[in-house]
Amino acid sequence: MKISRKKGTLYTQIKDILKDRILHGIYAIDANIPAEPQIEEEFGVSKITVRKAIEELVQEGFLEKRSGKGTKVIRNTSTSKLSKGKLFTEYLVETGHQLYKQLIEHKEISNEKGSKLYSLFGEKCICMKRLYHLDDKPYIYYTHYLTTAMGDILQENIQDRSLYQLIEQQGIHLEKFTDNFAVTIAPTEVEELLKLDPSKPLLKRMRYSYDENGNLTEYSEGYYNTDIQEYVLTYNK
Repeated sequence: MKISRKKGTLYTQIKDILKDRILHGIYAIDANIPAEPQIEEEFGVSKITVRKAIEELVQEGFLEKRSGKGTKVIRNTSTSKLSKGKLFTEYLVETGHQLYKQLIEHKEISNEKGSKLYSLFGEKCICMKRLYHLDDKPYIYYTHYLTTAMGDILQENIQDRSLYQLIEQQGIHLEKFTDNFAVTIAPTEVEELLKLDPSKPLLKRMRYSYDENGNLTEYSEGYYNTDIQEYVLTYNK
C-alpha cells in the first residue's frame, strides 16, 4: 500500500491503517499482527517507522508486545468521539466477524438543482461508493456524499481506510449522527453487487453526520443484506 509524506508523518499513517484493520477484525482479538519486517515491506518504510506506529498502538491499548512471541491484539473497539458512528461494525468484530471494504467509485459530482443532494450540499459534493464484505460475503453497499470541504480526501488511499478517520484528519470533528431506516427495493446496481434476488426488500439506512458547528459533513445511504446478518443497535446507560 502506498503512503506519502504529503499526507503527514509516515508512522501516523501506518498506525491509522493498522488500527482500522483491528477495528474491522482483519487483525483479530488475541491474534498477532504481521511481523515488523512484513509491515516494513508492505509500506516501504524503515524499521524505526514501523516500531513507532506499533508503540503508539500499544500506548492506546490496542496492542501488546510480547518478547519472542510477537505483537498481540488486545482491544478492538474505539473510544474516540467517532465511536458513535462505529457501534454496529464494532459489534460485528466483537462477535468474531471480519469486514473487508471494497472501493467501487470515488469522485466529485455535480448536483442537479432541486435534487436532495443540491439541497444538502449545493452545486457539488464528493461521492464515494463502497461494498462491505462480511466474512467474504457481500453484505453492505454504501454511498457516501461528502461536503467539498473534504476535497483533499480525493488524494487519499481510501481502499481500506475508515471514512470517519479520514474526516477527522481533515480537522473536521463529527459531533452528531442522525440515522433514518426504511425497508425498500434496492437499485439494480445494488442488487447485483449484493447478489440479491430481483425485487427483494432489504434494509436501507440513511445517515446524516454533522460537525461540531452543526454543519452537514456527510450524507450516506447504506443497503444491508440482513439475511446474512441483522442490523444491531446497542444502547448503554
